[in-house]
Amino acid sequence: MPPMIETINLTKKYGDLVALNNLNLTISEGDCFGFIGPNGAGKTTTIKILATLLKPSSGQANVAGLTIGYQNRQIRPLIGYVPDFMGAYEDMVVTEYLEFFAASYGIHGSQRVKTVKDVLELTDLTYKADAEVNSLSRGMQQRLSVARVLLHDPKVLLMDEPASGLDPRARIEMRELLKELRRMGKTILISSHILPELAELCNVVGIIERGQLLFSGTVDEIVRRAKMGHVLHVGVTDRVEEAAKVVAGMPGVKKVTLTDAESPGAAVNGAGGASKANGHATKMIVADFDAAGGRNYTDIPNVLINQGFRITKFTEEPVNLETAFMRLTKGLVQ
Repeated sequence: MPPMIETINLTKKYGDLVALNNLNLTISEGDCFGFIGPNGAGKTTTIKILATLLKPSSGQANVAGLTIGYQNRQIRPLIGYVPDFMGAYEDMVVTEYLEFFAASYGIHGSQRVKTVKDVLELTDLTYKADAEVNSLSRGMQQRLSVARVLLHDPKVLLMDEPASGLDPRARIEMRELLKELRRMGKTILISSHILPELAELCNVVGIIERGQLLFSGTVDEIVRRAKMGHVLHVGVTDRVEEAAKVVAGMPGVKKVTLTDAESPGAAVNGAGGASKANGHATKMIVADFDAAGGRNYTDIPNVLINQGFRITKFTEEPVNLETAFMRLTKGLVQ
């Protein structure tokens, strides 16, 4: 069985700008694929090509074994495209909006009434059936946009930042809806900047930067790839700079910085004794440890204790999808 979505050396150019550069993606039937990358990385371009809205400059894109650009008429009934903004439909109520699109899909009569009713129930919008589309909140409009693409029961959902601009409650509701769609067997490609939610929702994730796919795999695989070493946080009661020098001289330690214990982001290297609060140093030692060659960082506390330091903290910074993304990308855009 061919992949549900496949791109082969997919390239898209706008003049001298290369938006996609030999992109190779494989998404199996039933996958929920999280597509992440900086703004301008090529996510929307990819989704629009798969939605048959853009023509690739070269390479190939397939949906359900059908080729974009040659078999678009057969592909379009199989896909549902949810853009980040749904557009304005003045003076239309929710039911009229859905009936209009159902008619466009060739759904008529009692079947259309039933289909509209079903998608309203699935997206929890039944109580808004007679409300004007423009009166809906941003979250409800996004759910209505999902309801629209479900009318013809597509196999593939292409979702471009569906949680963009949503408040926390609306994001949770959108996430639960997507989980239900995945349970229904839909193949979903979703781009998003809300990485913790993608980690919970998606079984496969791809990281794209400057039009090139850097990594693709499960969240655990990407985290393991990013975890090329360890970031250790070490706290001592006093003599922080002296302790930092001891840590810096240990095998496997590549870099040591001093950061404020209250504000870990403010890195400090250097001079001056560590300030104290309530008798404890307010500086934290942050060490980058290279685990190559079977090195183990567990000796660090013993060495510090043997040299008379009192340890208040010794932890490894966890690696999740967010930190993996930051480590594996450079923040480059086209």
